[in-house]
Amino acid sequence: MKNYWLRDKIFLRTKKTSPKNEVSLNAQLLIRGGFVDKLASGIYEFLPLGWRVMRKIENIIREEMNRIDGQELFLPALHPRLFWDKTGRWETMDDLYKLKDKRNSDFTLGPTHEEIITPLAQKYVSTYKDLPLYLYQIQTKFRQELRAKSGILRGREFIMKDLYSFHTDEEDLNDYYEKVKEAYWKIFERVGLRDKTYLTFASGGSFSKYSHEYQTLTDAGEDTIYVCQNCGQAINQEIKDETPKCPNCGGSDFKKVKAIEIGNIFKLKTKFSQAFDLFYTDQNNEKKLVVMGCYGIGLNRLMGTIVEVWHDQNGIIWPKEVAPFQIYLIELNSQNDQRVGQKAKEVYQKMSQNGWEIILDNRQSCSAGEKFADADLIGLPWQIIISPRTLEKNSVEIVSRATKKKSLVSFEVENIEKFLLENEKD
Repeated sequence: MKNYWLRDKIFLRTKKTSPKNEVSLNAQLLIRGGFVDKLASGIYEFLPLGWRVMRKIENIIREEMNRIDGQELFLPALHPRLFWDKTGRWETMDDLYKLKDKRNSDFTLGPTHEEIITPLAQKYVSTYKDLPLYLYQIQTKFRQELRAKSGILRGREFIMKDLYSFHTDEEDLNDYYEKVKEAYWKIFERVGLRDKTYLTFASGGSFSKYSHEYQTLTDAGEDTIYVCQNCGQAINQEIKDETPKCPNCGGSDFKKVKAIEIGNIFKLKTKFSQAFDLFYTDQNNEKKLVVMGCYGIGLNRLMGTIVEVWHDQNGIIWPKEVAPFQIYLIELNSQNDQRVGQKAKEVYQKMSQNGWEIILDNRQSCSAGEKFADADLIGLPWQIIISPRTLEKNSVEIVSRATKKKSLVSFEVENIEKFLLENEKD
């Protein structure tokens, strides 16, 4: 059974009740389902099931970043103070983790990487022929978050995808900015959040008049946004007073709703290139500052938002592309009927060999109710039940986690696979 996932062999223990100190639903369900464990406030350990979800999310993001010509790299999390002094953010950012080494030199644990990626690009960019350039990473970040009370939505240690683009002028930046917008929509479509997410105008701070956030509607949201009832454009609360009319259509009828920010995009322009002397020479041999953009997605936050949106009273309902496995295969009463265990193993092995991701719950010490409760709590897209009753009908029972629809399907593996493929939208 090497390389297969048996329920009693997985590093997994579900819980019937929620932790008393967790107020957020995402943390309650993820801890109960054995996806994460809490080490300290705002710091979570990702267990095998949870890490599989994170890797699915990571790979979706990576695929869409590569499609818009992003080049992946990996930058240090430990940053010398020197680089943060150049931008002035050593003193102005109040959520930096600051530390000293044995030589009394100052460092910070990186909350973001503009201060690192810009001087790196400065070593490689010299003329217009070196531009545009698109570099991204998926890496752990650290911030002294004082409001770490929303489960994995708001942590002190978290994983983020940050993409940085380098351009000859603002026109080229604007063109790429639109490409990133579309790539983000594809990401959110694939993780199951597109229909509940709004592109939201936010303050551009010292960079530009506006930046953009992707905000997903949910009552668990810590942000408040205003959605234009005419065109669907949204504005976040921080800029609403100075933006009484919709920037998109000019309408003034807004609906106030709660939301979670799952991504953001900024036009940095020349703020960081100026700090680090990031210049290029154009076709006329004139020296000009490189224009920059940055684009972030928090993977922990994305995973937590999926749980907040996709759940019911019994547990999580994972969208297909991010589910840790596709199938929860349950054998019932196999201790009384050896045919059940034999058929479950046959289905499990053949479908696994065909590329299906399956957990086999063959535990002898658990009741049928416990197995069904675990299957719902963990929330894989499909449950397949094999029991003496189904074998009498030469069938297996297949249940859609999302719709609860039950179907009897002939127990030949090819028939099971055909059914799942034809009904994958369920």
